[in-house]
Amino acid sequence: MVATAPLLAARGVSKSFFGNPVLRDVSIALQPGRVHALLGENGAGKSTLINLLSGALRPDGGAIEVDGRPVSRMTPAYAQQAGIAVVQQELSLTASLSIAENIGLGAYPRRFGLLDYPELAVRARAACDLVGLHEPLSMPVGNLSLGRRQMVEIAKALYRRPRVLILDEPTSSLSATETKVLTQLLERLRGEGIAILYISHRLNEVMALCQHVTVLKDGTCTADRSLEGTDANGLVRLMVGRDPGDLFPQWQASASAANAISVRNFSAGLMRDVDLDVRTGEVLGIGGLVGQGQEDLLLGLYGAIPARTASATVNGASGLPSGVPKANALGLAYVPADRKREGLHLIHSIITNMMLPAFARLPALKRRSRRAERETARGLAAQLGIKGDLDRPAQALSGGNQQKVALAKWMPHHPLALLLNDPTRGVDVETKREIYMMLRNFAAAGKAVVLLSSDTPELVHLCDRVAVVREGHIVAVLERGALSEEAIVSAAMGAEQRKVTA
Repeated sequence: MVATAPLLAARGVSKSFFGNPVLRDVSIALQPGRVHALLGENGAGKSTLINLLSGALRPDGGAIEVDGRPVSRMTPAYAQQAGIAVVQQELSLTASLSIAENIGLGAYPRRFGLLDYPELAVRARAACDLVGLHEPLSMPVGNLSLGRRQMVEIAKALYRRPRVLILDEPTSSLSATETKVLTQLLERLRGEGIAILYISHRLNEVMALCQHVTVLKDGTCTADRSLEGTDANGLVRLMVGRDPGDLFPQWQASASAANAISVRNFSAGLMRDVDLDVRTGEVLGIGGLVGQGQEDLLLGLYGAIPARTASATVNGASGLPSGVPKANALGLAYVPADRKREGLHLIHSIITNMMLPAFARLPALKRRSRRAERETARGLAAQLGIKGDLDRPAQALSGGNQQKVALAKWMPHHPLALLLNDPTRGVDVETKREIYMMLRNFAAAGKAVVLLSSDTPELVHLCDRVAVVREGHIVAVLERGALSEEAIVSAAMGAEQRKVTA
């Protein structure tokens, strides 16, 4: 029997940046009709390998093959012609353009030399239907939630009718319903003979979807094998080189009777008439289906969007903060879900990003102490395991290390309450463990943590209580003893109608 040539392959590729090797002699082969997992910790080289396969970067050594034949000069244009489509973890959409315009961008149908909008609408609608995206095609992408923008990005790849589909953390911002739609779609595409490369830190998805796995560690390939006979713990051992241990720190009660934040009849954005108490010393989870108003709850408390309330107390002060500077002065800190657009200045150095809140607090006409800033940044980097030159731009870091910087910048200011929007989205297992430990230690020190998360197991194992949001209202507040994935999902879906008061 003649073996089928892979649709896309890398053979012994290597890549270095500024003399620092990122990939060393790595090989991978994507076969038709197979979902191939690519695993590794943040910084292992996964994004670089994707960029080599898609022509965004050229290898220093080795070769890229398409249909079994080496490609002398792989470029994005050649990759597109060869039917290779990539859905990056960090979205590449244009907020001011419509859904249809984003989906067709770079591949618009033409008629008599002009853009054929009727044909674009037909083809864009077909791609949207595949991913369960039913919003009007004319809607600007900037009006969509992060999860729906992710679905537009996937539809954009499918619009090009790919032979090879590369998905980097495709479910990191999707709801359970959207994830199910994507899972069914991938099974269908696999049956049509499409080769799929699937990058995810959610190992349950990898075990359910994928048939083969390649594992990267420190830029080298440590495993390339069938997933048959492998369990999730085995995958973690391949990634980190040791047994996984417990992902979540042991839970210990640390909440007090005092409130860090208390609001009555609070409304902001989609949220309406919310009564909520956030206690000092607790991690309060915010759960529910994506796009129900959870983000507006955090932004309203932080003074980033208009909010109104009958009464409010924030860290002992009456009333809601009138804006972000006031919120910071009251001891609130906010870490957004979209770290690249809202959490960091990617073109600036790591040290500059770590010092951003300090710049805002610097008294007028007072000179900066570069030496003190560097010492502070070095301490934060050591505390959170951020390695390498701190003068590098933040965009040079992996997604997990960028998230560490987004968290680290608040630590020198000792916030009394952290408002976190999906802080472990797209983050590897070891980085998740470090973030979880930091949050529990933060709560144990008498501070408050409000954790908005799309990862239900994270809410169950990490939080003292979970407030479930549906259609702009808190429909249940589940105490620690009642927490389970089933209870959260039931409340989010409306299966449990009884409201538990805060």
